[in-house]
Amino acid sequence: MNAARRLFLWLSAWGASLAQAAEPVSTQPSVTSFAALMQGLLGLAVVLAALFGFFWLLRRFAPGQTGAQGVVKVVGGVMLGTREKLVVVEVGDQWLLLGVGAGQVSHLHTMPRPADARPAEAGTLPAPFADKLTEFLARRKPN
Repeated sequence: MNAARRLFLWLSAWGASLAQAAEPVSTQPSVTSFAALMQGLLGLAVVLAALFGFFWLLRRFAPGQTGAQGVVKVVGGVMLGTREKLVVVEVGDQWLLLGVGAGQVSHLHTMPRPADARPAEAGTLPAPFADKLTEFLARRKPN
């Protein structure tokens, strides 16, 4: 019986060593939460930079984008309501005052381009034209 007992102990030890060898060994290094956070932020920054670069290239090289080099230039505009605005457009040497509303554009006034006019900032009207616009609107206003 002693030999059977030794054989049993030897087989059980051998089986245990095989079971340990069959367990997968973890080869992944332990990652701290700070390192995982930094890795995620770096990935986000790379994706945002790629999107920014793509949209910049699209805006720069898109066909049909003439900007201010075209024949018609928007000099300025004023919002009158949620859907209505006045827009001053330069075509050649003429300035056109256009009323833009829901679904329509109306021509309100034409005047020659002032000699001292310089490119206006977006959303503002040049002072001489603003004065003439005020006069024009005062004349049209029914009393």
